[in-house]
Amino acid sequence: MLPVVLLVGAVCWQAALAGHAVWMSAHAARVAARADAVGRDPERAARSALPAALRRGLSVRRLREGGVRVRVGIPFLLAHRRALATVTATASLGRGDR
Repeated sequence: MLPVVLLVGAVCWQAALAGHAVWMSAHAARVAARADAVGRDPERAARSALPAALRRGLSVRRLREGGVRVRVGIPFLLAHRRALATVTATASLGRGDR
């Protein structure tokens, strides 16, 4: 029974890590969009908004239509240095409508 409990616990923890990565990638995209709107470096802003564990796989791209796209790797519980998958978030301040 103990292996089953440990496996369920590991799966739940991995799901929590994935949820945290999704939440933080959206936050980093908003921070990067604000920085881009005022002429600052969006990648530096996004990096400052993320915890160290999520900075490793960070990718920030400016979009032609305005805004930024941030890609963050979801840490894999069993292999600390590898990403399980990536999460992408896009944010814009609506400057393209003006």
